[in-house]
Amino acid sequence: MNAKERRAMLVERLQGAGLPVTGGALAQELGVSRQIVVGDIAILRAAGLDIYATPQGYILPEPKKQLNVVAKLPCKHGMDRMEQELTIIIDNGGKILDVIVEHALYGELKGNLMLASRRDLADFMQRLQDSGAEPLSSITGGVHLHTVEVPSQDVLLHIKRELQKQGILLK
Repeated sequence: MNAKERRAMLVERLQGAGLPVTGGALAQELGVSRQIVVGDIAILRAAGLDIYATPQGYILPEPKKQLNVVAKLPCKHGMDRMEQELTIIIDNGGKILDVIVEHALYGELKGNLMLASRRDLADFMQRLQDSGAEPLSSITGGVHLHTVEVPSQDVLLHIKRELQKQGILLK
């Protein structure tokens, strides 16, 4: 199979997945190295596909059937409150798309999260612990933004109130 056919298969596989697929799994399915998959994903992104690299793997979101509200929430907390913050958003109907910090040298740094359930959150927290890595917010003294997707303005308002009650939402 040539590169064009392989990339078409990658798109087909990601469109039909519904869930993130790891680079290793894609490489094994296609009979190539993970590095080839990484390169193919980069080329597909450059061609305009919104393929996200999340902690769970690659995902190609399905086209939106309804218009949801997308907002950025400015937050500040230490590592000890990260799970609480993410739980508030998820439990109140939000999907956490990413985390963004403003770095003094590099400017905006973003990490795709795609957390929509308690299971997603538990998996993310376990990977964070296993990796020994620090969250992006550790380089900004805990200050960060989350891009969230919610079904309505009412849900967004409720999430903001809950985060504010806990002293997490920046005003």
